Amino acid sequence: MMRAVLVIAMCLMATALATTLQTTDKRGIIINLNNGELCAISAQCKSSCCHRKSATSLARCAPQSAESEICSKKSLYATYYHCTCEAGLKCEGDWSIGGSIVNSNFGTCVDPHRAKTINN
Repeated sequence: MMRAVLVIAMCLMATALATTLQTTDKRGIIINLNNGELCAISAQCKSSCCHRKSATSLARCAPQSAESEICSKKSLYATYYHCTCEAGLKCEGDWSIGGSIVNSNFGTCVDPHRAKTINN
């Protein structure tokens, strides 16, 4: 019984992936999800951020944090209470192993190049 369920699940995933790769829409069922769609991990989202408001809420794809917004450092679970920073920005804040486990490593997105210019 378990093998049959596993085979069916793998066939569905293969079909969804093949459909995703063949369409010009570049929108998927399991990967390449748009903002607002349900997700389990950030790798499924076009934005690379699977966001949840609380531990009991459903996670949805969301845009990455912009400069001066609250951000999360990388998490073991790949779902975030605050998204990671946009490309080129750095999430500046404290990091701890415990915070990585309970998803509480928050900071603020900063431009590392601008910070160097201001400090000099």
